[in-house]
Amino acid sequence: MKLQVPYGKDGKLEAEIDEQAVLGIIEPNEVKIGDETEVIRRALANPIGSPSLKEFLKGARDVLFIVNDPTRPTPTARVLDMIQDDIAGHKVSFIIATGIHRAPTEEEYIQIFSGKYYKKYKDVIHSHDAKRDEMVYLGTSKNGTEMKVNKRGVDAHKIVIISSVEPHYFAGYTGGRKSFLPGIAAHETIEQNHKLALKQEACALKLKGNPVHEDMIDALSTVKKEIFTISTVLDKNHRIYAATAGDIYKSMEAAVSKAEEVFCATIPQKADIVVSVVKFPSDIDLYQAQKGIDNAKYALKEGGILLLVAKCRMGIGEESFVRLLSSASSPKDALDRIEKKFVVGYHKAAKMAEVGLWAQTWAVTDLDPKLLESIFIRPFSSLQTALDEARKEKGKDAKVLVLLDGSLTIPHVKE
Repeated sequence: MKLQVPYGKDGKLEAEIDEQAVLGIIEPNEVKIGDETEVIRRALANPIGSPSLKEFLKGARDVLFIVNDPTRPTPTARVLDMIQDDIAGHKVSFIIATGIHRAPTEEEYIQIFSGKYYKKYKDVIHSHDAKRDEMVYLGTSKNGTEMKVNKRGVDAHKIVIISSVEPHYFAGYTGGRKSFLPGIAAHETIEQNHKLALKQEACALKLKGNPVHEDMIDALSTVKKEIFTISTVLDKNHRIYAATAGDIYKSMEAAVSKAEEVFCATIPQKADIVVSVVKFPSDIDLYQAQKGIDNAKYALKEGGILLLVAKCRMGIGEESFVRLLSSASSPKDALDRIEKKFVVGYHKAAKMAEVGLWAQTWAVTDLDPKLLESIFIRPFSSLQTALDEARKEKGKDAKVLVLLDGSLTIPHVKE
């Protein structure tokens, strides 16, 4: 059979593979998509635990919108289409919740806002800089995370968050509280919170008992601010499946149940070889594409081969995790070093090294092969070569599983 997978924004990679060897080609679940505009309208008309957006904005001296950066396919412009009447006449500004990611390029600003809204709001859009922006200390969480956030978020009279909810490999799910931490938090705040990602309970789909999520919630309690949240849940084609609005906590809970319907995919058994494809826009760099490694591990047998397919259009991203891994002699050595000293980014290295203790990681990317080798990833120039080599190594009876949206799909074995 011919296997065809997405690569980059518009590209494809192909490979021939024995159909009998393919355990499954897994995507997020098929869900019924209705009128997407109506889905957002219904959410805005029925806010959870909050007055309507129009009521919320009454008397607002100014309104700050916190929106996602280009690593997520959040339909920010579609939401803005729906709320123009509600925000008309208000003094509005926008902040991109980059966390420790870089600022968007001109093209990426248009990706976020569309040309229409980027042109309209260009002068009031700011990209959060966790190291250089002025921060305000609000308090300390029970875990000791010092909540310092962008002064723009503190100075704003009212805040509206536009986000999307999908599984997250150590925070459980994206959405809601992540717009503040890490979204517009200080570098040291993010570092303190993300150190908790080293704990086993910090994993995809888990909120209760997840130390990262619970620390985010606790830290957010220091933000004494009126907040209205608009969240979307997208399907595998980035169409709007569901939306919620209102209270930052209650509306996220409702969105999580819908996200589970899309992204929790059942598989018949674990595979010897798992191909994890990271699609645009999550393929922006290795820092983001790593999620495809972490999610795929749930479908891989011990001693198996995990093949990451991700263009990594902008390189490696935040460099600290690559510096740590490339300076270590083995995945175990990397984990030992992280145990002694943690800096932000090392959570990525830790998650990759943990997989390296019991499986091989291979990759088809646009990255320098020598760089990949230095961080315990075997590079390949083509999907065909990688699959042929993997099947040769694991034997003729080896089973292959393909995750067509590896950064978002959470595979689990059917009980």
